[in-house]
Amino acid sequence: MTDPVITFLPYQKRWLQDQARFKIGMFTRRGGKTFGACGEIADDCFQAEIAGRKARWTILSRSEATAKEAMEDALKPIVRGFWAAYNQIARGAAPEFDEGEFYSPELDATYKTHEVRFPGGSRITALSASPDAARGFGGNLLLDEFAFHRDSRRIWGSAFPVAARGGHKIRVISTPNGKGNKFYELMTADDNGWSRHHVDIYQAVEQGLNVDIDELRSGMADEDAWAQEFELQWLDAASSWLDYDLIASVEKPIAGYPEHYGGKGVYVGVDIAARNDLFVIWVVEDTGAQLITREVIAEKRIAFAEQDRLLDEVFDRYNVLRVAIDQTGMGEKPVEDAIRRYGSSRVDGVLFTSTRKLELATVLKEAMQDRTVAIPAGDPVLRADLHAIRSRVGPTGIRRLVADGETDGHADRFWALALAVAAAQAAPVEYEYRGVTPPRQDGGFRDEPDEDDGINRDWWRAPLGAGMRGGL
Repeated sequence: MTDPVITFLPYQKRWLQDQARFKIGMFTRRGGKTFGACGEIADDCFQAEIAGRKARWTILSRSEATAKEAMEDALKPIVRGFWAAYNQIARGAAPEFDEGEFYSPELDATYKTHEVRFPGGSRITALSASPDAARGFGGNLLLDEFAFHRDSRRIWGSAFPVAARGGHKIRVISTPNGKGNKFYELMTADDNGWSRHHVDIYQAVEQGLNVDIDELRSGMADEDAWAQEFELQWLDAASSWLDYDLIASVEKPIAGYPEHYGGKGVYVGVDIAARNDLFVIWVVEDTGAQLITREVIAEKRIAFAEQDRLLDEVFDRYNVLRVAIDQTGMGEKPVEDAIRRYGSSRVDGVLFTSTRKLELATVLKEAMQDRTVAIPAGDPVLRADLHAIRSRVGPTGIRRLVADGETDGHADRFWALALAVAAAQAAPVEYEYRGVTPPRQDGGFRDEPDEDDGINRDWWRAPLGAGMRGGL
């Protein structure tokens, strides 16, 4: 039987040979970053086995699927190949592969784990990332595709203190995913003591990666995504619909406090919850110059009856002129119920088609650029949710908006705010007109109709359009 052969490209070898305690790498998609990182982990465990030590590694992946992929596509073939070679030196039983479970009490969730167990006690565990998982596993740490971890800052806050104790190694690898995450901070911070690796698609191909660049680029048909995923560009401003500077420009310390409500008309946006998404009610007061946020209600996993109750309380607390509600899918009944309770003149059901979502997002962005909306200040979760909407251009050239980045939902707060601002723009507006004297037969004008003109004098004196209301 021929022993398996594991081949590493030059940039993967540099990663394996770099013995810095804190090491971070930004690698192109399709470049084998996880494979190279798992090569170092497997080699470290085999070296520990030979020396009579125990090595402990934890791999936190962005999802359960990617954790399993790291095990199946990288760790298993590498461990088997290394064992075939090292077994000549350290004779003994082969490493075993196993699956287990990890329970997170904070999230009340169970995660599947994928493990490699070595006969001498060394172990490698791969699982999807969460702050609890980061605290629950010690030893050396690999954060795989860290820019795409949902709670990257919380995970980092949990993982770093655990891994840093006892001189353990920390490895971070990813492709970029905008600037709103911990990976960006680690990769760009000055003099933070990290050893950095940077390999884009062009460098990888020069060093032997067997892919066709032109074919990849043509097939992707999205220049923003290509620039970020393969050329490793930070595309925060280019791909994020609302960049952090714009979000910060409309933050106000007085926003977000119901007790500051001044009694004027308010507009409300409601994003209906679907399964684990957030149910969000966003209330803005129209002060004339600005739409000031008065309250943001965000709840997860609540019944429709509870959602109705929260909306009823908003109507009780405020002078609600209009509410716009996401009517898509399961939003049909909440909209129908709201219309029954408050009337169609005050309730708008909004179907989230691609075109309508782009319209809503555009209205919100323009309001922010014009500084006609104010949001609560100093809320990192809110900022992340507003920042999570990204613009993508598909193969047909049609622009669409997708949720991504550091958010605990699917940008639900973004859409609730967009609905509230749209409700304000579409609200009925009262128009006032001044009557204009009609011309005489001879082309001149008279101030008042004569008794014999046959004109209703009450109509004449009333303002033109009196009592009329118009809206979008």
